[in-house]
Amino acid sequence: MSATALVLAHQGGWDEILMVAAPLALLAGVLWLADRRARRTEPPDSQG
Repeated sequence: MSATALVLAHQGGWDEILMVAAPLALLAGVLWLADRRARRTEPPDSQG
C-alpha cells in the first residue's frame, strides 16, 4: 500500500481536518492577498 493511501486510510481524524483546513487556509490566503492588492491600488484621497 502506498504512503498516500496509508495516510488517507488513517482512522485518527487529523487527516480529515487537514482536508478541510487546507482549502480554507488557501481561500483565506487568496482573500488576504486580494485585499492587500486592492488597498495598494486605491487612491489615497478615497473616502468610501
